[in-house]
Amino acid sequence: MTIVRRSELGMPRLAAIASESVATILSLQNESGAYPASPTFSAYEGYSWFRDGSFIADAMSAYGEIESADRFHDWCSEILLSRREQIAAIVEASQAGNPVASSRMLSTRFTFSGDEGSDDWWDFQLDGYGTWLWAVCEHSRRRAVPLDRWYPAIELATDYLLSSWDRPCFDWWEEREDEVHVSTLGCIAAGLAGVVADLDGQRQTRVVTVLSEIDMLIRTRGVANGHLSKWLGSTDVDASLVALISPLGAIPVDDVLTAGTIAAVDRQLNVGGGVHRYLLDTFFGGGQWPLLSCMLGLAFAATGDRSRALDQLRWAASTVTEGGQLPEQVDDHLLFPERQQEWIDRWGTVATPLLWSHAMFVRLAVELGVER
Repeated sequence: MTIVRRSELGMPRLAAIASESVATILSLQNESGAYPASPTFSAYEGYSWFRDGSFIADAMSAYGEIESADRFHDWCSEILLSRREQIAAIVEASQAGNPVASSRMLSTRFTFSGDEGSDDWWDFQLDGYGTWLWAVCEHSRRRAVPLDRWYPAIELATDYLLSSWDRPCFDWWEEREDEVHVSTLGCIAAGLAGVVADLDGQRQTRVVTVLSEIDMLIRTRGVANGHLSKWLGSTDVDASLVALISPLGAIPVDDVLTAGTIAAVDRQLNVGGGVHRYLLDTFFGGGQWPLLSCMLGLAFAATGDRSRALDQLRWAASTVTEGGQLPEQVDDHLLFPERQQEWIDRWGTVATPLLWSHAMFVRLAVELGVER
């Protein structure tokens, strides 16, 4: 439930929320370097995602918390290095034309100690490994941290994605395993584009080829009505797609798809600044997500619309609880209110805090220069 009136959210308050969000993330970062998704939410407790964590690390890097980002990238690197043989087997099977089953692919989330979880989850998701490549390369260049520190793991992640980039898998929301999702392709493209200049000759050549193939696939099968679509062949829009514009940069700002995608998300999914995931979302009734409001804000900022970007930041700030926490979603405007209680009965109340929400607030605040 929204607590703070947006009219009260001037620049000093927005800057304070950004600072408090950084403090929250730092206080909850595990000694291993992992960022907890949410410290108390039943389904997330004890786990860190490559995808969420990479966006969090990028925000911390942008804010100047270099050591925090370093530690997360170290954690990801160690997970990849410890699975060198698994990745080699996946790559070899793919090259032989007999790809391994989804259950044998890398997991999407890990315990803080780097282990797979023991409970069932929608684990096969490729986007997190592309997002990590993007985030670690951005951090290295932004903060002049030598990429050599993570290079062996970068090679492994690159080989993994080159072998499997076009496989159907679960999307950001851990749904529709049978589809190839455009947001997933964009995350992979952003990661491969980020690292391509640092790869050896053979890998570099393969990455250039795959980047061209991803771009062609998106533009021929991942577009509908002038905007990026939820998955290949779909006509729907998904709010995750704006991340491909900014911060990922997988779609150029001056591309015709940028304007079309921003307009579609804004028109269909943005209600008063609060952004829904997609129109048929029933998770906790289908509420509005602060992190997606900030991602739409980043897209606005990238195209020069600072006023709309600031509106998005203010809406996200209005969802901060009295305890200073940003939730995963709020129920001010539910798409399917009759479906809310079933999720509360299953997992408890909405994840609060969600570190990814705090991170995207910080990232947009930095972009707008209101973080200090």
